[in-house]
Amino acid sequence: MSFSHPEYLVSTSWLAEHLDDPDVRILDVTAKLTSSLVNRAKEDCFTQEHIPGSHFFDVPSGKGVLSNGDEELPWMWPSPEQFVATMAAFGVGPDTRVVLVARTPRAGLDSGTMWCTRAWWTMHHMGVDCAILQGGLEAWEAEGRSLSTEAAPIPTAAPFVVKSGWERARADKADVLAATTSPVCLVDALTEDSFDGTGAAYGPRSGHIETAINLSFRSLIDAETAGFVDAERMRTKLVEAGLLDRAEIITYCGGAIAATVDAFCLALFGHTGVSVYDASLMEWSADPDLPMSH
Repeated sequence: MSFSHPEYLVSTSWLAEHLDDPDVRILDVTAKLTSSLVNRAKEDCFTQEHIPGSHFFDVPSGKGVLSNGDEELPWMWPSPEQFVATMAAFGVGPDTRVVLVARTPRAGLDSGTMWCTRAWWTMHHMGVDCAILQGGLEAWEAEGRSLSTEAAPIPTAAPFVVKSGWERARADKADVLAATTSPVCLVDALTEDSFDGTGAAYGPRSGHIETAINLSFRSLIDAETAGFVDAERMRTKLVEAGLLDRAEIITYCGGAIAATVDAFCLALFGHTGVSVYDASLMEWSADPDLPMSH
């Protein structure tokens, strides 16, 4: 069995063969977050060693390179103008192929997988040709491939133009509330104990959004090293959850990061009716008038 869109992932061997390709941009989204959502990965990880030619791309910070700094909540979707400015700053143009890479310094919020999928979800729907390095930096290192401490120059690229229709990839509170009384399927990507209210809460209230089902992002990945389970196992998980037959799906989690793992896996199998709840439980659980269940 294979993915419908295998081009959304690249292997370590493919990347090694394209390190010197001027149209390939390697962006490192490694996270090492503090309690105040400051990312220390550049100092603690990237400057120590990284894939040659790669650039540190700080998606994980609360007001990171793919977040709207004008919003109160962290990690909110950027405006098209903000996105275009970010692409220019990293030399990403209309003909650039971006490869997203990460390592996982610690489990949890530093998961390399979910920061790769968060970056991919935003960039892909804005129109960037992008893929994720399967297995992350851990796989690259395990194969004895080269690492560098040198800063790579950022080339100039032609202006990037945002693809129309990107709004469909993003859901807001009104969309989710409507989904609780419609055929739209809500998917909670957090762990089972978070879903049933016995584990970590992502805001003032524990549990899950009413009518949601649970498909933990952890069931779709190999540890947290940006390595996904194989196509057969992934499809089995998605079929068991009944998702491949659902026309419209909204995924969510604590802050719209882990939710993109589920969304990305659905995209691998060609599902186009998926959106991610931008503010997720950070916003939802803080409003006592919005329905939640245990």
